[in-house]
Amino acid sequence: MKEGGQDDRRMRRQREQEKRIEERESKRGNGQILLLTYGVVIIFFCILGFFCRFMLTESGKVINNPYNKRQEILAKKVKKGKILSSDGKVLAKTETNKKGEDKRIYPYDKIFCHVVGRSVKSMTGLEREFCYPMLSCHLNPITQLSNTFRGEKSEGDNLVTTLNVKLQRAAYDALGSRKGAVVAIEPSTGKILAMVSKPAYDPNTVDENWETLINASDDDSKLINRASQGLYPPGSTFKMMTAMEFIRENPDTFSDFKYRCKGTDTFSGNVINCYGKEEHGREDLENAFAKSCNGAFAKLGTELDLQKFKKLCEKFYFNKALPVDFEYNKSKFLLEKDADMGEITQTAIGQGKTTITPLLNAIITATLANDGVMMKPYLADHIENADGTVVTSYTGEKQGRLVKKETAGQMKKLMKAVVKSGTGSSLKNFSYQIAGKTGSAEFDSEGTSHAWFVGFAPANEPKIAVSIVVEGAGTGSQYAVPIAREMFRSYLGN
Repeated sequence: MKEGGQDDRRMRRQREQEKRIEERESKRGNGQILLLTYGVVIIFFCILGFFCRFMLTESGKVINNPYNKRQEILAKKVKKGKILSSDGKVLAKTETNKKGEDKRIYPYDKIFCHVVGRSVKSMTGLEREFCYPMLSCHLNPITQLSNTFRGEKSEGDNLVTTLNVKLQRAAYDALGSRKGAVVAIEPSTGKILAMVSKPAYDPNTVDENWETLINASDDDSKLINRASQGLYPPGSTFKMMTAMEFIRENPDTFSDFKYRCKGTDTFSGNVINCYGKEEHGREDLENAFAKSCNGAFAKLGTELDLQKFKKLCEKFYFNKALPVDFEYNKSKFLLEKDADMGEITQTAIGQGKTTITPLLNAIITATLANDGVMMKPYLADHIENADGTVVTSYTGEKQGRLVKKETAGQMKKLMKAVVKSGTGSSLKNFSYQIAGKTGSAEFDSEGTSHAWFVGFAPANEPKIAVSIVVEGAGTGSQYAVPIAREMFRSYLGN
């Protein structure tokens, strides 16, 4: 009996042990299945997220790619829409000849060639960025169906830009036969009001003149949009950045800065000359900025925290991608904390290795005009169908506050002084106040200079900010300021 009882207990224990093993195996199996399920779900949501991201941010680029065959299919059914100025003037349109062939026409010839772009020999400018929207049609479906039955193309949607024809023409004419670039921005919104680059070309005759255009030297190339792609030493316009960093590092004492200018000065064996070795005498920060004193700003450069200086410049999009939807080059600020005195002093006055596009100089100026808040620059105001009904609207987007309002206010004060009593004084006779900064940027061993001017108006309620560079011309006050004068007069009156 005892042996039988022991056998029963052993069998029960064995069965319990087997049951526990089965339960563990079952749990392990269930866990593996659950893990696999979670993995599949995560992969699914990753794919869904990528798809959504692609549809929201990347699909337009893919569709707008000139190699995308979908554009060719659309072009057989839709007549590409117009590109219009902010007041409805036609900048580009499609005309059909007797053979039924479509051709893009540019009524203003060279004036808008870089910003509007071209549609042949690789699309550029707005023609490329908004090709797909202009090959889309949002007319009444019945109208589209009727056109299809008649074998006719439907009218594509029109792109209405932020560009101002009067201002664009004023900048183009004022630049004359010289090489250079002009950018104008509305500070409170980021709207690009004008974008001019010279030398220019006629987009109506690109096919006939293509060989000449592509064989030109880099210095003479008409195909480069100097406004957004040209990289230049900023010269004294960069003193905005130097002064801004000095104010930020010395918020309570920057107004105590004093310097005696003798026309030339030496910093650890590195000689810095003011333009023409002009002696400016005793100066505070405002006078040094207004007179564009190189010696004073070289001295400021030696007192800056170079790491903080670089961070400020990168905050203003040096060395970074710009938040724009068209072709551009990155501006460069290469000063490091271990730089020698020669590089520090040269950089502080806008020479050295620093290079900037007219576009970024306009963005910096517009940001200061807008109390330190940067707005995303943009060229497209809205898309409308051929009947004028708005399909898509674009508005200004804040990129963030780059400097405190108080710092921007101090910079405005310095820039007002440039026009009131400094190198931009030829602009002080308008009915409104203008703020700005001139620059003369040497770029070769012979001392040849690019002429710069950046500024905004009216100074107390800015409606336009401009950036102007004239290649190899000389001083900003002599060659860039007169262009600014014509632009302010064109946009705001006298």
